[in-house]
Amino acid sequence: MENRDRPFDLIVAGELNPDLILHGAVTPQFGQVEQWVSGLSLTIGSSSAIFACGAARLGLKVAFVGKVGQDEFGRFMLHHLEACGIDSSAVIQDPHLPTGLSVILARPDGDRAILTYPGAIPTLRLADIPPDLLARGHHLHLASYFLQEALRPDVPELFALAHRAGLTVSLDTNYDPLERWDGGLGEALAQTDVFLPNATECCAIAGSAELSVAVERLAQRLPLLVVKLGAAGALARRGPEEVTAPSIPVSVVDTVGAGDTFDAGFIYGYLAGWPLARALRLACICGALSTRAVGGTAAQPTLAEAERFMESG
Repeated sequence: MENRDRPFDLIVAGELNPDLILHGAVTPQFGQVEQWVSGLSLTIGSSSAIFACGAARLGLKVAFVGKVGQDEFGRFMLHHLEACGIDSSAVIQDPHLPTGLSVILARPDGDRAILTYPGAIPTLRLADIPPDLLARGHHLHLASYFLQEALRPDVPELFALAHRAGLTVSLDTNYDPLERWDGGLGEALAQTDVFLPNATECCAIAGSAELSVAVERLAQRLPLLVVKLGAAGALARRGPEEVTAPSIPVSVVDTVGAGDTFDAGFIYGYLAGWPLARALRLACICGALSTRAVGGTAAQPTLAEAERFMESG
């Protein structure tokens, strides 16, 4: 895909923050109750950055545009993006804002609670995204739609600009902290080529408790709908074509970022022009393999590793 005019397979726009992950079979209590946890780690956080790292790990050439503070957490994120081979030259370091942070309380059963300090997360604006950067890519991905408070009103315009520049567009809203599931999302979906919610998000956005009904409603509005089903795998719907793919058995250590790595796998197959079923299988394998280590990026597979699992299936 690379050429001189378009050196990037993928442009990722979104939030940048580390994850502080605390592991333990505890439920925090107020009243100054102190409890032990069994482990901690400081890792690359944010849906957008985990997706970008997963895509780069698969071999895509990725550029990132976002905003951090001029602080230790911001430098941490920039260092790790660059270590993953991601072009971070469009990331803004704002001296007046702190970098955001998520504290994740991870239980042994895989469930987790997430406490996020927004910092610079909701401050990225359309004006911060260089038009010439879009012109250098093939595809634009946006994640954490509901966290992008400053950008959200202009997401339809951003996607329209991307289309005019010859890019395809994908969107993963992630969870809505306010549980309103709107915020102008309908206009953004009208400009979206690939929509990547999980089952909970799919049902909430479509306004139906039944997944089959939600899929039908959203599929009528989108060229391509891909729904993550956790351990059950995933489904994809494109017009009348619907395919499913199972997950693969792995020894799960941490599920943080698995959906973002799934997205990276699917977009790799999508950009490569793979059949829908093959792209979905790659996505499920990538998502599952990413759970083998703490944090969202430590166990992300290379394409060669993922393809071994595809061949064995």
